[in-house]
Amino acid sequence: MTHIAHGKTYKDVMVAIAVTTLISMAALHFTVLGPFVGLFIPLPILFYRSKLGRSSGLLILTTVSLFVTAFVGLKSIGTAAFLFEVGLVGLILPEVFEMNLSVEKTVGITAGGVLTTGTVILALYTLLSTTSPWAVAASYLEKSAKLALAMYREMDVPEEKVNMLAQSLDGILYIMLRIIPAVMIVATLFVVWSNLLLARFVLRSKELFCPDFGRLNQWKAPEHLVWVAIASGVLLLFGHPGLKIIGINGVIVMMMIYFFQGIAIVSFYFEKKQFPRLLRVLLYGLIAVQQPLLLVVVAVGFFDIWIDFRRTRKVES
Repeated sequence: MTHIAHGKTYKDVMVAIAVTTLISMAALHFTVLGPFVGLFIPLPILFYRSKLGRSSGLLILTTVSLFVTAFVGLKSIGTAAFLFEVGLVGLILPEVFEMNLSVEKTVGITAGGVLTTGTVILALYTLLSTTSPWAVAASYLEKSAKLALAMYREMDVPEEKVNMLAQSLDGILYIMLRIIPAVMIVATLFVVWSNLLLARFVLRSKELFCPDFGRLNQWKAPEHLVWVAIASGVLLLFGHPGLKIIGINGVIVMMMIYFFQGIAIVSFYFEKKQFPRLLRVLLYGLIAVQQPLLLVVVAVGFFDIWIDFRRTRKVES
């Protein structure tokens, strides 16, 4: 009986390693769909960590990270480290599930753990490497920007627009480098949030433990965060460059938080009006690709503090 159990565990671990490695390779190879595919990297780790335990989850993540590092080589160790950070969500999230906390604390603690680990890795890289992470990021962004300009020229974009972008390139790179902290926080929050939603469905379908967060389309951000959003906006009005950088990073992070609230409101009305599942998928996809709609969702989430679109205050009273 023990032999059978060990054999099944071994098979499950091998399957998890194979699936996670396959997803990681696909994320590396697909230029356009890569980031979307990368969202699913934590899911098999999360599932088998919940099914088999902590040590199996750690073994899966470590083995996949070694495979990816061997594949991309030491010159692209930053890519392997990034994929490790994404996979780490699948290891930390079940640990936080067991604490049975609120959904915002679950997402916050998981994202905090991933970002802290990333900061430690970055600090070690800085100590051991002759090239600073800042220089690596600057070089990568510059190459990406020049590649984008070349693609625009091939797509027959008017030359005057391409020249305008080329002249603004230094300014764009300056801003992009300084919003990297916000971009990393936002990306981590989105990966954690997406995998939490996926985990609810997968774990419950396999009768594994998942906290009952209630109806997530009723979720709203803690009200005191509005002052963080307002303070970040105010900092943008100051002339000092350092304060502006802090402000824009704060605004970007708060936009993601209010996007979560806005999309919860959208989901609430989809459910209330009984929209067909296919139509919901199409509309969610439209929100994802259309920037104006995405900004509308963020605005709806932000102004819900005062307007209360779902009438939750009446229910609470």
